[in-house]
Amino acid sequence: MNSAPLEKAVVDPVPLNPPVREPGHVDVEYQWHGNNRVQLLENGEEYFPRVFEAMRAAKSEILLETFIVFEDKVGAELQQILIEAAQRGVRTTVSLDGFGCGELSTGYLTALSDAGVHLQIFDPAPKHLGIRTNWFRRLHRKIVVVDGLVAFIGGINFSGDHLADFGPEAKQDYSVEIQGPVVADIHHFALLQSGRPGRARFWWQRRRQRLADMAFTEHDGQVRLVFRDNDQHNTDIEDVYLQVLRKARHRVIIANAYFFPGYRLLREIRNAARRGVEVRLILQGQPDMLVAKLAARMTYDYLLRAGVQIHEYCERPLHGKVALVDDDWSTVGSSNLDPLSLSLNLEANVLIRDRAFNQHLFERLEDLSRNHCKAMDAKLLPRGRIWHMTVGFLVFHFLRHFPAMAGWLPAHKPRLKPFRGARP
Repeated sequence: MNSAPLEKAVVDPVPLNPPVREPGHVDVEYQWHGNNRVQLLENGEEYFPRVFEAMRAAKSEILLETFIVFEDKVGAELQQILIEAAQRGVRTTVSLDGFGCGELSTGYLTALSDAGVHLQIFDPAPKHLGIRTNWFRRLHRKIVVVDGLVAFIGGINFSGDHLADFGPEAKQDYSVEIQGPVVADIHHFALLQSGRPGRARFWWQRRRQRLADMAFTEHDGQVRLVFRDNDQHNTDIEDVYLQVLRKARHRVIIANAYFFPGYRLLREIRNAARRGVEVRLILQGQPDMLVAKLAARMTYDYLLRAGVQIHEYCERPLHGKVALVDDDWSTVGSSNLDPLSLSLNLEANVLIRDRAFNQHLFERLEDLSRNHCKAMDAKLLPRGRIWHMTVGFLVFHFLRHFPAMAGWLPAHKPRLKPFRGARP
């Protein structure tokens, strides 16, 4: 198989029909929908069988967005399923991130394209001096919609490192399978070439509508899609977290792989704990990237001294992006609570108002934090000297704002580009 990297296998930009801007540019506010069935899928052992079964049974359409595909046993099975679907007449559209999938070979991609898969690459960019240049504004969502009837959304990529047999570096992660009325919204969102829906005329009308839509609903089975892009919805996911933290009454659990939020979110987490809410964070103790652990620990002193419980998961890398509040609100998706996810990446979560789902997620996170994590203690945190504290303050704010600053000076505007095969 030709091992040329992805960026060499993409021709010069060819406009899609109709033309698109960044994937996920949707001028619409998705609403809450009731009567949905939502099933938590933990790790690849639960996720891959369900999503592959749905794709094998597809009759008319498969829409897939993902950040990473590896050419391992998971990627090989995905490729075969997509090829077979396209060959039997299923309209199959696959959107891959140019950074996360940057090492996919030309042969892997060409096999999909030749079979009739409509393959799209978000922001493919050449390497300069062997270094990738498309670090920011990643298509970080993980969405699959089959026949407009069943949807999968969460943090799990199509790679073998989401399976326990990968070894000590296998990731701990979550996704959900959804059936019901909200799938129509997820399907609409995943149709990257759809028309532009109407929107409120003025920015203050759009924000008022957005905040109203985020309000709590009263019944189980309620689900709402929320996403962030780099246009009208650049703070939607963060705004949801801020709102539910302010309304939390007795418990909050956040399990997030890359935790380095801004001051507003840190303050609401602290304030919830101060007013008596049990607030528990489950963060990486054995990170896949050391900087993630170092960044998160810069927030520990501030949070622990307010009464926030912090548990580090040390058995293997935590990759989850889930949270629950009180007895009926939960969220699962692709968004971390760090500068990349909250400032630059294209992300998508679902909000879930369902007591049974909330309880099941609580039981899984309770087991994780009680039996597989190390609790942090404010009394045992190292106390640095003044210059350590000064350096830490400067590093904290630099890391917080660097992705946004980098985004102000893009070398090009990220685009979704169709894969057309290798260059001659």
